[in-house]
Amino acid sequence: MAKDMMLYWGVGSPPCWRVMIALEEKNLQGYNNKQLSFEKEEHKTKQVTDLNPRAQLPTFKHGNIIVNESFAACMYLESAFKSQGTRLIPDNPTEQALVYQRMFETSNLQQKMYEVAFYEWLAPEGERHESALKRNKDNLIAELKLWESYLEKMGKGSYLAGKNFSMVDVVCFPVIAYFPRLECPKERCPRLMEYYDMVKHRPSIKASWPAEWLEKPEKQYTLKNL
Repeated sequence: MAKDMMLYWGVGSPPCWRVMIALEEKNLQGYNNKQLSFEKEEHKTKQVTDLNPRAQLPTFKHGNIIVNESFAACMYLESAFKSQGTRLIPDNPTEQALVYQRMFETSNLQQKMYEVAFYEWLAPEGERHESALKRNKDNLIAELKLWESYLEKMGKGSYLAGKNFSMVDVVCFPVIAYFPRLECPKERCPRLMEYYDMVKHRPSIKASWPAEWLEKPEKQYTLKNL
């Protein structure tokens, strides 16, 4: 099974990382993979564009099946290997609805984090304004408060959609992992940091942890003044 799979990925990319976590959770170790450099624009080479015309990572192939969007790839793996490894989507409709809701809310958290952490990279030099950065920070703080309330409501030791590790943890943990790395003040998101400290020791997370983060553990400080 895993030997029929090919994953093209880049270090530190939350979309790539979530597919790697899903593969680990579904006991699909041994899949073929190739790490590409964003800096060298290797994701725009023919080996990728033949499979993914958007020239984005992750690019994932299983046999003749190509699934490139990270959420779609994770959902495909759960569907194709439902009875194998960790069950990531519950059968109960109420529990399932919450998992789906939080999964897609992850995009909001990721986008708002990017708009602050990578503001100088995303905004051209002549278009940067303190007022815009402040607005982005306020939006991120509000988003963090929302996620804090979710975890507060579910109680200590909970995952993002309840007492069981699920697909929302697969897709969202790589985003949350950026907050301590970018020196986000703990008081802004104490519940999320408790969650981070709990989940980072999970075997699938440790097995797929970005090697660059291990080799260069020094942190960036783009969220320090949030």
